[in-house]
Amino acid sequence: MIKHLSGDYETVEYDSKRTILLHNNYDNEAYPIHWHNAIELIMPLENSYTVCAGGIDYVIPEYDVLIIPVAELHSMEATAGHRLIFQCDNSVLGEVSAIEPIMRGLTAPLLINKDFNKELHSLAKKTMLDIFSLYSQKSELADSKIYVALINLMIAVREFQTEQNRSSIKCNDVKLDEYSEKFRIVMKYIDANYMYDITLEQLADIAGYSKYHFSRIFKQYNSMSYLQYINARRTKAAEHLLLDPDISVTEVAMRAGFKSLTTFNRIFKKIKHCTPSDFKKLFTR
Repeated sequence: MIKHLSGDYETVEYDSKRTILLHNNYDNEAYPIHWHNAIELIMPLENSYTVCAGGIDYVIPEYDVLIIPVAELHSMEATAGHRLIFQCDNSVLGEVSAIEPIMRGLTAPLLINKDFNKELHSLAKKTMLDIFSLYSQKSELADSKIYVALINLMIAVREFQTEQNRSSIKCNDVKLDEYSEKFRIVMKYIDANYMYDITLEQLADIAGYSKYHFSRIFKQYNSMSYLQYINARRTKAAEHLLLDPDISVTEVAMRAGFKSLTTFNRIFKKIKHCTPSDFKKLFTR
């Protein structure tokens, strides 16, 4: 299935004039640890399938769906069976500002099964089967319909996550709507200024809350602290910069907003499970 693997970096070879790829996969072989600049969805049709992603082993039963984010190291065990493996170019989703809030829910591999949420499980299963059906169609709208189906799934996932976070904050709907608007402005500010020093005082002032209240509510609402969000945004920027062979790791750290190379190495490894140097080597190989 992996046609072009240099080191651990897979170059996804899409069909002519397409930015999606579907493997109707029966391979009984192991795939070594690798990563790629594509979002990947896996759904077994016959027999379970084991995927190690982000250092965690996911056993995927038939018709459960695993979503793997861009640039996530992952590998697959040799397993007899049948599964659908779908990949799409991240530039179509990850670099569109209107879709960026949707993709915030995909910061780590996500296994969608009935225990996660029955409605989402049914939607994920239907989405993969619809993609399977649409992929072979000759219609010029087939790929557009596939992206619409994928975006609808990611919207449903993000809405579910947001609702879970909102339910942990005990307040009325008016207050929840206020938090939603305030944090949207705060995250937009972080997205535009991650390369600079950002203090708790600045963010609390933008939201109009005290430091203590802002820090507590932001974490409850977003399932991560404001500092974790800043580091995740800086790491995402660093991933793109590391792909440029003319930019050193030290320069990447500075451009992405990390105060020191030591801090950059520690945070990047915690999020991506490899060092920035290793990540860069995987690609340049």
